[in-house]
Amino acid sequence: MQSIQITRLSSKGQIIIPKAIRALHGWANGQEFIVEETEQGLLLRPYKPLTLPKTSLSQVAGCLKQHYHGKAKTLEEMDEAIAQGIQESWQ
Repeated sequence: MQSIQITRLSSKGQIIIPKAIRALHGWANGQEFIVEETEQGLLLRPYKPLTLPKTSLSQVAGCLKQHYHGKAKTLEEMDEAIAQGIQESWQ
């Protein structure tokens, strides 16, 4: 369903989304949006933060054991690998 309505930009840079459209999508006060500039204009998409189940460090570490069977890395080795990854990503 496509709906075309006209709205206005306020002096504070705010745009009001018409009530009928807000109701149709279930958007309440405080709804956050991703604003993307496209060739056709602006695209607003509701922002839905990624929600992951709560986990403990032991659960995460236990998961990693299934995929890595080598010798445990030292903190120094991990720091070096992180620094190398950062350096490679900026080249």
